[in-house]
Amino acid sequence: MNLITTTADLAAACARLATHPFVTIDTEFLRDSTYYPKLCLLQMASPDEGLLVDPLAPELDLAPFFALMADQNVMKVFHAARQDLEIVWNLGRMLPTPLFDTQIAAMVCGYGDSVGYEQLANDLAKARIDKSSRFTDWSRRPLSEAQLVYALSDVTHLRDIYLALKADLEQTGRTEWLVEEMAVLNHPGTYETKPEDAWMRLKGRVRKPREVALLIEIAAWRETEAQSKDVPRGRILKDDALMDIVQRAPREPEALSDLRSLPRGFERSRAGADVLAAVERALAVDHKTLPRLDRPERHGGNGAVLDLMKVLLKAVSDSERVAPKIIATVDDLEAIANDDSADVPALKGWRRTLFGEKALALKTGRLSLRMRDGKVTVEA
Repeated sequence: MNLITTTADLAAACARLATHPFVTIDTEFLRDSTYYPKLCLLQMASPDEGLLVDPLAPELDLAPFFALMADQNVMKVFHAARQDLEIVWNLGRMLPTPLFDTQIAAMVCGYGDSVGYEQLANDLAKARIDKSSRFTDWSRRPLSEAQLVYALSDVTHLRDIYLALKADLEQTGRTEWLVEEMAVLNHPGTYETKPEDAWMRLKGRVRKPREVALLIEIAAWRETEAQSKDVPRGRILKDDALMDIVQRAPREPEALSDLRSLPRGFERSRAGADVLAAVERALAVDHKTLPRLDRPERHGGNGAVLDLMKVLLKAVSDSERVAPKIIATVDDLEAIANDDSADVPALKGWRRTLFGEKALALKTGRLSLRMRDGKVTVEA
């Protein structure tokens, strides 16, 4: 099995793929030692052809691939597209349109939350995936025949999965339900981590305003360093060390040296000086300007309404064959329990029709939940 290694061959392949109504795409990448994912292999397939592209080849330019991704006449099909699209965005500063994510489509079609590719391949393509090459170093060359066969199967079976899900969505009239989700995936902001927002990954570990200010500053410094050096965050500062700094607020090199989670000599490094400067900035912040962390109290004080909404969500999910995760999150339910006009996805578009209106009716007693034959039913 040959790899495409030249721009000319890639251009010719993309020209062939562009004559079809859809193309399936997958990537193999590494990010163990980098901040940004490193693309190691690109797989694509049309209804009558599957091919592999070596993005590490010195004589290959991915421009023809990006042109194909921008072709509005070709549907681009991925499974669990987020990480693949992050790679496309980082390398080409563009995102594929139109787009179809089979994992999200499967959730709409009742296959449960975050259904895996192997399950869909088994259920819809009647194929079994050889997983022996899943955990492999895709940056090493040459790639083995087994690796290439495994990689190609990720897009060849995806063709049948796509066609089956597309037919299901059309039959149930739910094709438009994917539009909102695809819009999120095709927004550049989905893949851009702003240093000033990096603290949100760890916000559950802080409570006091001073800790919030420190976390915002230290996390932003770490994110900027990781991005500029293209290394994982943990190579700059591990989470535990970051939280030690947040809790202890060291203001002198000696105080940094007392933190056992930091490597020896850190207090004398440029990074140590940067951290101390970040601590000073944080301590000078007016606490009134900090984001609030407190969650709204549950409706009714004891969470009874929230508990009922969880039951309602499960009942609606089962009856409509839609994964609960794509209808509403726990945060959505809490917001609705507290506010009939909450600005959450569950009260907008198809989600409101499917679930949101029922949730509001449940709050006011216009809808009830009953047990019939061992199942929860929704009754007006």
